[in-house]
Amino acid sequence: MTGDDFDFLCRLLKDRSGLTLTRDKAYLLESRLLPVARKRNMKSLDDLIVALRGRPEGELVRDVVEAMTTNESFFFRDIKPFDQFKNFILPQLMKSRAQRKSIRIWSAACSSGQEPYSLAMLLSEEKAKLPSWTIEIVATDLSTEILEKAQAGTYSQFEVQRGLPIQLLVKYFKQQGERWQIDSGIRGMVKYRCLNLLDDFTAMGSFDVVFCRNVLIYFDQPTKTAVLERMSRMLPPDGFLYLGGAETVIGISDKFQSLPEQRGIYSPVISPSAMAQKLAAGAG
Repeated sequence: MTGDDFDFLCRLLKDRSGLTLTRDKAYLLESRLLPVARKRNMKSLDDLIVALRGRPEGELVRDVVEAMTTNESFFFRDIKPFDQFKNFILPQLMKSRAQRKSIRIWSAACSSGQEPYSLAMLLSEEKAKLPSWTIEIVATDLSTEILEKAQAGTYSQFEVQRGLPIQLLVKYFKQQGERWQIDSGIRGMVKYRCLNLLDDFTAMGSFDVVFCRNVLIYFDQPTKTAVLERMSRMLPPDGFLYLGGAETVIGISDKFQSLPEQRGIYSPVISPSAMAQKLAAGAG
């Protein structure tokens, strides 16, 4: 692959997905795009690039973008964020949302579904504390292929062994040959949608919690800033944003602030005018 071809692919991927690649990631392009070329009976990566240059739209571009943006996921990844959700966030939401009895959660860039299903299992375990509550989990990804896998809720032995406690495997999964399918009740708690984070997603409405973990690391700084700005419009002042362990808002966005002693969780910054309105409403 020539330097010009590499630059062309990088521009295409950044324009369509926000993914930013450096030259040391050329091997990643080759390893992920060669299967796309073979699937279309092309002899080499060069043939794929020629085809992309000729028609930079349609299914071929979609297949290339999906191949490059599909990242691994596993159940209860890094465990601490889920402990924080159970012990810190959920009790706060149960108090602040006690009147309306509903919680909305967004799992952005959900990949093959392990994150939203982990949340669904966690909430199912806590359902005795949430009688008559409405829990909505919306999970999005730009890959239609990975969303189909997520909706099916079927995983290999290797996938269920990564992070999933054995008691939850026994309780919420059924073995089907060499694979495991998650319980239909847990699947029904998650609504999947195809969504590109580069697009305006604010029409999805307000959420109490947004999980956007290990996503921003693939974007350049202007893209990170834009995504965080749009997400800030979807969270109420007492909402919560999760980022990955290697991600931060510092120097990137003034719309969020970190929470003391809660690493990886951020809250919206309340503007002076909004704070004045909040105080006036409380006084009234």
